[in-house]
Amino acid sequence: MPATLDFERMLRGAALRVTRPRLAVLAAVHEHAHADTDSIIRVVREDLGEVSHQAVYDVLRALTAASLVRSIAPQGSVARYEARVGDNHHHVVCRACGAIADVDCAVGDAPCLTASNDAGYTIDEAEVIYWGRCSECAATSPESSGG
Repeated sequence: MPATLDFERMLRGAALRVTRPRLAVLAAVHEHAHADTDSIIRVVREDLGEVSHQAVYDVLRALTAASLVRSIAPQGSVARYEARVGDNHHHVVCRACGAIADVDCAVGDAPCLTASNDAGYTIDEAEVIYWGRCSECAATSPESSGG
């Protein structure tokens, strides 16, 4: 995980003021990939003490807009945040427990960016979510993952 000085450089590089809440939220997202807002708030409060929900929401919005973190929202889930930005990776979500993991493109540089019909758009990113059962859930309940 990057150090505080790295986080400060990241914020300055994105033309954002360096504040304790921004540093704490950025560190929390780096430490806890795919965490939801409530989880991030708990981690930030462990570091800073009392901080409002709104302050964390505002910081997450600013960090996402600056492309320092990425927000994902699988169907049926609240928004989750990750520090892995700037590449074209995807996610796999467990239908049973909701765990989320990163998945790289299966073949080539970024084959998912070659749509069968681009509808006149210049495509620069694809969001693919695979669904299934994580190994722990599959081991405790071997039934089919359904569809």
